[in-house]
Amino acid sequence: MSNDAFVSPRVLALLGTFQAVDAALCVQPIPYVAKCLDDVHFPRQSRWIFAPIKAAAAVGLLGGVRFPALAKLTLVMLTLYFSLAVGAHLRVRDIGLNAVSASTLLATYGVLAARGLTAKPS
Repeated sequence: MSNDAFVSPRVLALLGTFQAVDAALCVQPIPYVAKCLDDVHFPRQSRWIFAPIKAAAAVGLLGGVRFPALAKLTLVMLTLYFSLAVGAHLRVRDIGLNAVSASTLLATYGVLAARGLTAKPS
């Protein structure tokens, strides 16, 4: 096994499940999600994009249990996604709970993407 850190299947499954639930909450955004998007001035007509993005992230993380390269790609893309989310909060000077949540997810996905993945021996 290489010196790269391995992201356990449990972590990928947990994060994948989180992304799947988040995708479901974005299909017809619950009031909390809608307010967050209102706060960062995200256009209502473009909000449909979040459910497929988050569903794809869930598939990538869950599929990454079997295919580590897919997990790596997904982690990198989630790092980019949450970089944009944090930027959106900073742009409107929203430094409340939603910005903290986005920053925490940015750090989580960024660290996991930067650590790298190796195939777990069977």
